[in-house]
Amino acid sequence: MHDIKAIRDNPETYDQAWALRGLSPQTPKLLALDAQLRAAQTVSQAAQTKRNQAAKEIGSLIARRNRAIAEDDLDSDVQWFDGEIERLKREASSSDQNAMDSALEVQTQALASLNALLATLPNLPADGVPEGADEHGNVEQRRHGEPRKTNNPRDHVDLGAGLGMMDFEAAARMSGARFVVLRAGLARLERAIGQYMIDLQTTEHGYTEISPPLLVRDEAVFGTGQLPKAAEDMFHTTDGRWLIPTAEVSITNTVREQILTAEALPMRMTALTPSFRSEAGASGRDTRGMIRQHQFYKVELVSITTPEQSEAEHQRMVQCAETVLKRLELPFRTMLLCTGDMGFTARKTYDLEVWLPSQNVYREISSCSNCGDFQARRMDARFATAGEKGSRFVHTLNGSGLAVGRTLVAVMENYQDEGGRIAIPAALQPYMGGATHIGAN
Repeated sequence: MHDIKAIRDNPETYDQAWALRGLSPQTPKLLALDAQLRAAQTVSQAAQTKRNQAAKEIGSLIARRNRAIAEDDLDSDVQWFDGEIERLKREASSSDQNAMDSALEVQTQALASLNALLATLPNLPADGVPEGADEHGNVEQRRHGEPRKTNNPRDHVDLGAGLGMMDFEAAARMSGARFVVLRAGLARLERAIGQYMIDLQTTEHGYTEISPPLLVRDEAVFGTGQLPKAAEDMFHTTDGRWLIPTAEVSITNTVREQILTAEALPMRMTALTPSFRSEAGASGRDTRGMIRQHQFYKVELVSITTPEQSEAEHQRMVQCAETVLKRLELPFRTMLLCTGDMGFTARKTYDLEVWLPSQNVYREISSCSNCGDFQARRMDARFATAGEKGSRFVHTLNGSGLAVGRTLVAVMENYQDEGGRIAIPAALQPYMGGATHIGAN
């Protein structure tokens, strides 16, 4: 959410930034609604001032009338007082009230229209974010590890079917497309990956584990920016709640409508939860396998910081996510997203892309975004510094550390052998009872 006063003071900055995200100039509409709102407020305030003045005059006349009666002042015309009092009351309850009612109606409509438009406008890109229209404008920052050389690598679907541990048909019979049933070793490996990642982030990287709600109300998904723009990509329940598309929603909203202390920041939180997405905008994409599912597990990282801390915290978060891939010895690259490929709430985003041998390409496995104060304004999340007046909006950051299903896919494909077995990365073996492989010996 954006500050209309800041837009009013510097509209060119906002239009130039939104142009980088593919939008036409928005400030003419915003400023027209703002002007309409302020004009109505001026009329309303003037009418209220006039009413207050009339009330003051009426009060004075009533006091004089009562005093005259009490003192039996025959020189005072009580009827004149009564007439003046009634006249002022009629004026206050007719013309001024009509003006106030009319101004209030305009004010209400203008404010609703202004807020509705502001709610649809994305965050402004940070300085240094590369310009670009889509993923082709993203800039590689670094690579880690060399892709393994595998003769005729099989994809995870064939590998899972060959092991008898990955069943899309059974899932489709009960739930439809974009679901999977995992069995035996692969089910345990998925659980092991999630447990390993949450343990790493809590014990080594200082994140506090959260077990959050999976169902949230409108204001929660509005606060983190999924509403109104991404409503079609979420599942809505019959009682008006939303299944979380990411634990970012639940974790970040733990600070909504709060004033934190600067000394408590940064706050670092993490959760391993299911995530639910309708994938409405992904028709025809990644229909094979586990890359794009309606339901999947993910370890989410969230940081709440001061504005001064957020850039350093962003770099730290990316490194925390990268550590998972390094420990699992999976080849990956880190990409800085361009202006046209960032998410709605982000001002700066890094994607981690893991190597998938079957596709001979790097695929996204994590996004780490700095949202600045964009979400905080929507949630009214602030912090106060001891000795300073007032409060400021916090900065919020979120990232995947990592998507569990895609990590399972990457492990299967990168650790396969020609016989169809899956070697278990050393970091995961303690979570697998010491086993070194999945599949026949």
